[in-house]
Order: sequence, then C-alpha cells, then structure tokens
Amino acid sequence: MSNVFYMPPVTLMGPNAIQSLGAELASKELKKALIVTDSVLVEVGLVSKLTDELTAHGIDFTIYDGVQPNPTEKNIEDGLELLANSHSDFVISFGGGSSHDTAKGIALVAANGGHIRDYSKGVHLSKKPQLPLVTVNTTAGTASEMTVFAIITNQEDETKYPVVDKHFTPIIAVNDSELMVAMPKFLTAATGMDALTHAVEAYVSTAATPITDASAIKAIELIVNNLETAVNDGQNRAARDAMQYGEYLAGMAFSNASLGYVHSMAHQLGGVYDLAHGLCNAILLAEVSRFNAKQVPERFVDIAKAMGIDTAAMTQEQAVNAALEAIDALSEKVGTKQRLADLGVTEDKLAFMAQNALNDACSLTNPRKASLEEIVAIFKARM
Repeated sequence: MSNVFYMPPVTLMGPNAIQSLGAELASKELKKALIVTDSVLVEVGLVSKLTDELTAHGIDFTIYDGVQPNPTEKNIEDGLELLANSHSDFVISFGGGSSHDTAKGIALVAANGGHIRDYSKGVHLSKKPQLPLVTVNTTAGTASEMTVFAIITNQEDETKYPVVDKHFTPIIAVNDSELMVAMPKFLTAATGMDALTHAVEAYVSTAATPITDASAIKAIELIVNNLETAVNDGQNRAARDAMQYGEYLAGMAFSNASLGYVHSMAHQLGGVYDLAHGLCNAILLAEVSRFNAKQVPERFVDIAKAMGIDTAAMTQEQAVNAALEAIDALSEKVGTKQRLADLGVTEDKLAFMAQNALNDACSLTNPRKASLEEIVAIFKARM
C-alpha cells in the first residue's frame, strides 16, 4: 500500500523568521492579503510584526479579526465576505489553530465554492487548490499552520467537526519562536499538551509510517523536555524554540498518520461546552492511552522511552504504566490535569458526545475500536 506525505513546500523557522516573509511573498507577486486573526492579537500589537513586514515589501492588506477560540462556520462566512469586498488575492493567518483553521476554510471555499461543511463528509474532497494561504504561527501546539486538518464548530447543533483536505497545505508557513515568548502560562501549557497528544496519537495510529513515527518520537522528546520550562519561564528562548520544533514535528506526524479518540472526544467537548481544545486533550490523553495500550502496548513502551523513562528493567506492562503516569504527571505540573465536571461537563451529555465522537473522522485511525459505552466510560473516568 502506497502512502502520501503532505507538508508546506516552504517553512520559515526560528527566532525572527517572520523578517524573511516579505521577500518570499514579493517573489510570488502576491498583491493584497486578507489577514485572519483575533482581536486580542491586534490589540496587543503582535499583528504589527506581520503588517510592518508586508508594508515594507509593498504588499497591501485587510484585517479580519473576528476569529473565535473554537472557530465557527460563521467566522468563515464573515471572512469570505470581507475577502470578496477587499479584493484580496491571498490569505494570511496569524495566531494559533483557531486563526489557521478559519483561514483554511476561507481560502478553500473561496476557490471551490459551497459551504465548508460540504468538505467534511470525507477526505480531500475539494477539486481545486485553495486561494494561496500563508500561515504565521504564534503558539506551539496545534500545528495547524502546516497540516491538512481544520476543526470547525457548527453552533446550531453543538458539533465540532474536522475537515481533512490536501489543499489546506499552505504555500508558506512561519514558525517564529520570538512571536511565542509572550504566550500566557495556561495557553503555553494547553497548546503544549495538544502537541504532545498529536505525537502520541499519530504514533499509535493505524496509518502510521516510518516517517510519521520518526517525527512523532522526536516531537515527544522535545515537548517532554521543554514544556514545563516554557510554561514556568516564558522568556526562555531555548525552550520556546524547542517547543516550536516539537509542535511542528508532531504536526508532520498527525497530518499524515491522523489521530484517534482523544481528538474525536475533545472535539465534542469543544462543540458542546466551548472548552479549550488543548485542555480537553490534556484531560483525556492518559485515559484514552490506557484504553489503546491494550491493543498496542509495544508502542507505549517506545513512548515511555521517548519520555526519558528507563525501561530496561521493566516488564512491558510496567513500561506502559510508567508512560501513562508520566503523561498525567506532566499535565499536572503544567496545570492542565483537571476534572471535566469542574469545567461544567454534565453526565446527561456524555452519550450524545460519545456518539458524535465515534462519527468523527479522527476515530477511524484509533488503534483499538470502542463501543459507545466504552467511550462514555472514558469520559466518566475523567469527570
């Protein structure tokens, strides 16, 4: 069976990487950008790092700053309207996963027509490349700046769904660790645990390949060794830089190997309760991993080793348990080991969310198949 590997053709990485973006764009003769971001990043002045670079290279822009933390279909519709009215010929996302996912939806629908929901009933459904998309990343978590995934919320029926499309791949991605030093502690923690989840789920995915395995294992090493430092000392440049490499490698892994039940369940928590995606992943990761380890224990032994655990004198079961305990311990250290009930989750919604989780595209590559009751039980274990 053949495999396809997707990633951006150009990625600018490291401190002050954004200062190379203008020249890259000028060489492509792009004239006017729709910048997709959120109002907070505009208010704190971070977006000016991008707009100054565009202005210096004679590139015009219009800003759409209405992105929500769990981006909605309406965010995409509003962005499409502004795109048309501003006569922009390409899209730049600036921020974390919410900005990138919204921009992907805008760029894809602008080129292919219809509604973003039309592209969620399978994978790679678009017929034409999206409008040129450039992604400027400010968090070390979602890796949406380089993946073929976008996660969108339908507010009408309280569902959150993934869209998987090869045309989502941006023409240029920018991972500038200097844009990440001002990230608040909780956002650093939640997005970092999101990245760890990407790496773990990709490594145990039924679609894993040697390339995604190598990316996932190195991502786990980088994240485990640097997340706590980045949370506690946001100005630590070495930790920030290591985290942006770790989240990118995790993105390389899951963009091509896909994910599993952690994400399909977290999507439902986000859709129903509007909870932070990374926090939901952090809460669920060890419990879903406990379920999956019964099917692929050898993979969790590898994860234990990547987390720095000496497994030489351990049985397979001991090594697996050590990995699960280490995941929970890291989550507790960075402040994301929380209970769902404390976040407002109620048991009357669990069956509804469990059914939607099983219908989520991310569930297709989970290594162990679950029943509705088993998904509910995993939710309950973290209540």
